[in-house]
Amino acid sequence: MWQPKRVLFEEKALDYEYGRRMYDKFTALKIPVEIMGKGNRISGIPDSPAAKAWSEAKNVLAVRMRNTKTFETCKPSAHYQLPLVSSCPGKCEYCYLHTSLGKKPYLRAYANIDEILSRAEQYIVERQPEVTVFEGAATSDPIPLEPFTGLLARAIQFFADRTDARFRFVTKFTQVESLLSLKHNNRTRFRFSLNSHKVIQAWEHGTPDLGSRLNALAQVAEAGYPLGVIIAPVVLTPGWQGEYLQLLQELAMRLRDQHDLTIEIILHRFTQRAKNNIMDIFPDSTLPMEKEDRTFKYGQFGYGKYVYPKDVYSVARDFFATEVARLLPEAKLEYLV
Repeated sequence: MWQPKRVLFEEKALDYEYGRRMYDKFTALKIPVEIMGKGNRISGIPDSPAAKAWSEAKNVLAVRMRNTKTFETCKPSAHYQLPLVSSCPGKCEYCYLHTSLGKKPYLRAYANIDEILSRAEQYIVERQPEVTVFEGAATSDPIPLEPFTGLLARAIQFFADRTDARFRFVTKFTQVESLLSLKHNNRTRFRFSLNSHKVIQAWEHGTPDLGSRLNALAQVAEAGYPLGVIIAPVVLTPGWQGEYLQLLQELAMRLRDQHDLTIEIILHRFTQRAKNNIMDIFPDSTLPMEKEDRTFKYGQFGYGKYVYPKDVYSVARDFFATEVARLLPEAKLEYLV
């Protein structure tokens, strides 16, 4: 189980129940804890070399307040992001957070969870009678932090009591035990990020292997949660059809009796900023990022990204649509982008 090497607390976070809980947990584990000084700046992470700065940031957790009242939108999977934590201890080379979190992606957990959920309730009321969907992992993987924070459990229980809202999150990690016995009333969709054995071994450093993720997924299915699978990013290297066919076959073997399953598929894409950061952090990376093999496209947040050309995308779309329908006929393929 991942543990931070250092935890910094915004002083005001200790005024909140979940902030005090986290403080007590980390001190009991004898993990070094500091109270942030004036300005709540994160110190002690080196500026260079880039690989060291990035790696050390992955072991620093800041327990902070989430003061911004507005939530970001989260197309196409949800209406809004639900900010619980940000960043992730995984060290995936392709991660899209290379664009948004930069070169020191330290982890954050927000102590004022009840205020955050109160703001979520306002959004829910504004959209009534429609059902409002919140995404809890848009800028993070919350599972590695859950044993210390309890924030996912709090959110799951909040949404369990609402008929007019749904919650969803995604993880690559396997520490799911604390969530299995919770009352969720089928209003939280528990999703796993999966990929081919080749992609996990080559570019998803510091994450569980596919077999471990599938075992955790089976536990979650047994607990009765609505399930989801994200296959992302699909990297179209030579032999990709065989690799992803094997993945879908393994998934089908585990979920043959699952009647509430969604599947989301995202082809690999990258921004210029992400590529620059990736090559600074992983100078020997073999991740395919040749611009001449891609098409430039603007995304929902206003910056451009390099995606597979339409003809390549069409081949992948037809492959996944066919094989998902054949192997997982009861699953809902939500999108392939």
